[in-house]
Amino acid sequence: MFICVCSDIGKVRNINQDSYFYSDDNKLPLFVVADGMGGHNAGEVASLLATKTIKESYLREKENIIQGKLDIPKFINLTLMEANNRILKEAREKENCNGMGTTITFGIIFDNEMFIGHMGDSRAYLFREKELYQLTQDHSLVAELVRNGSISNEEAIHHPQKNIITRALGTDVEIKADIISKSIEGNDIILFCTDGLTNMVSDLKIKEILCESSDLRQACCSLTDTANELGGFDNTTVMIIKMS
Repeated sequence: MFICVCSDIGKVRNINQDSYFYSDDNKLPLFVVADGMGGHNAGEVASLLATKTIKESYLREKENIIQGKLDIPKFINLTLMEANNRILKEAREKENCNGMGTTITFGIIFDNEMFIGHMGDSRAYLFREKELYQLTQDHSLVAELVRNGSISNEEAIHHPQKNIITRALGTDVEIKADIISKSIEGNDIILFCTDGLTNMVSDLKIKEILCESSDLRQACCSLTDTANELGGFDNTTVMIIKMS
């Protein structure tokens, strides 16, 4: 397994509010991207708390998952609830963190199956045999308008309410995460990213860059560079995982 990450501040923001974590343990690899929301530096605090909580939960429960004592979807739900509670607690205790939240997209692979826990508009993709498949659904107002036929994909690109997220960690006491499962094959490429990439770079262009790149580190950099060339209005984090 090969993993590389590129996280870039972009051309407009003063701080990178994205966070990420990964474990390349072949027995139980795990990948996380989070995109913080909130004024001052609060978004950075929320995304860091989310990734830190997932890391700690993973290290604490890894052997239980491997031994079959803990179901992976249950692990995902419990971990996200813990992260949500920690973010809410921090927001209550620190005035400058009030109203902060974060998207979260994290995957865990066991026995050639990947489980994804997802809230918000960061994304997970599968690139297999030169085809790109989006595995997650965006939890945003605009994405819901597209899904119910109120607006077209073209109208969504420049919609004024594009930044409104409908599900995230830290925005409510009760949370509902999507849990997605997907069989993984040798040579599959998995891509996790924040919306700094997907708001700037089309799926067609992402696919083109992955098809043309012989080196995945170069592909990681090329994707973030392309987002910046097209405006760089947000932080961009790209994580690429190549299965062996």
